[in-house]
Amino acid sequence: MKINVSLDDNNFLPDKYAKFAPAENRLNDTPVTNFPITVDEVPDGTQSLAVVFVDYDSVPVAGFVWIHWLAANLPVADIPEDLVHSDVSYTHGTNSKYAQYRQDNPALTQNYVGPTPPDKTHDYTLKVLAVDTQLDLDDGYFLNDFRRAVKGHVLASASVELPARSN
Repeated sequence: MKINVSLDDNNFLPDKYAKFAPAENRLNDTPVTNFPITVDEVPDGTQSLAVVFVDYDSVPVAGFVWIHWLAANLPVADIPEDLVHSDVSYTHGTNSKYAQYRQDNPALTQNYVGPTPPDKTHDYTLKVLAVDTQLDLDDGYFLNDFRRAVKGHVLASASVELPARSN
């Protein structure tokens, strides 16, 4: 399986999807428009795709790996830009904004929230998994729930590092 995300001319995640997103791509001053993902060479038997997008460089800043996006039970196809406003049906996972908002704002805690590195360029890890079933998860699931549900069901996965600028 192969995945691709287009970077800008400086090899960063385009501003539209990250810290310098324009107002129309933000909610509560947080970038919320996800980047499109091209998915190729999905193995036979794949019934759904899943996305995990995290920032390991956040540990010195936040004290933990920051989860930016969890999505499961996606159709076996390219993943469109601004998925939450598309007609694609999927299961929304909980991101690390939950630590700030709890369940008061699912629009921020259960969707894509773009990178906003405070200190330096961070390399964000995007992983897309080909899954042999629809996972038994409800909207608002956590990463640990996903890890348990997907165990034994991954046919293939692909990952890529996506740098995002801090200034």
